[in-house]
Amino acid sequence: MLFHGLEGSSSSHYARALMHAVRLRGWRGVVPHWRGCSGEPNRLPRAYHSGDHEEAGWVVSAIAARAGPAAVFAVGVSLGGSALLNWLGRAGDDAAKTLCAAAAVSAPLSLRVGGEAIARGFNRVYTWNFLRTMRRKAYVKARQFPGLIDVARIRRCRTLWDFDDAVTAPLHGFAGADDYWDRGSSLGWLHGIRVPTLLLNAKNDPFLPYDELPAPLVMSEAVQLELTEHGGHVGFLQGPLPGDPLWLPGHLLQFFEQHLSTATARCSPPKSSRPTTYAASSVAA
Repeated sequence: MLFHGLEGSSSSHYARALMHAVRLRGWRGVVPHWRGCSGEPNRLPRAYHSGDHEEAGWVVSAIAARAGPAAVFAVGVSLGGSALLNWLGRAGDDAAKTLCAAAAVSAPLSLRVGGEAIARGFNRVYTWNFLRTMRRKAYVKARQFPGLIDVARIRRCRTLWDFDDAVTAPLHGFAGADDYWDRGSSLGWLHGIRVPTLLLNAKNDPFLPYDELPAPLVMSEAVQLELTEHGGHVGFLQGPLPGDPLWLPGHLLQFFEQHLSTATARCSPPKSSRPTTYAASSVAA
């Protein structure tokens, strides 16, 4: 299963590339949508965020139950990687009862570092692109639940900190953007991960400066940090421009296949009375 990034979906380039590679191997794949990212507004007074570990855990359990006795693997990209790592670290040994292995790609391990980096220089282009759709969804949420969000503050949002302080925090029970960035970061949970997990980052990722990457002491032995010289933020294209997007899914599936051979009953999900086959589709979360 793949947890997509901020304002992504099952149509994101990395999701389509991974599901294509999964299908070629004869595996089953699923891309669950974070709330509000399926093309339909979420009906509850909440959305999604980088520290949404409870949501990630629920989705893993729900999909694993449908997978029958098959080995189950999970990938999280960017925000999705942050939420997945949050759950893996908090769940500890319990996560190993469901997943055989996991991977986080370009995850913003520190929301504060990532939020400050994306607010500087050329990176502000990414901020404006995110805010374009995030503000639109926030206005819909404000109309759904009058008084829940300050519409005037939404209009004034110019950075991710502004948006998280005005929208993300009040929607999800945080005291403000600083509280959310501190409590929602996955960096402090890497030591609790017990599932074999690949942490894949590029040294030139604009959202996570190289000197801010975690030291081995803050990670458990189950975490394998792999750094590439290039790749930017969820780029990892190979060859001449525009680049081949299949390197990343191939690399991820190779990592999972290494652990497939050692899969045991401890990582087999509960049996389902009616196993479901998933192709390159989506499941509403």
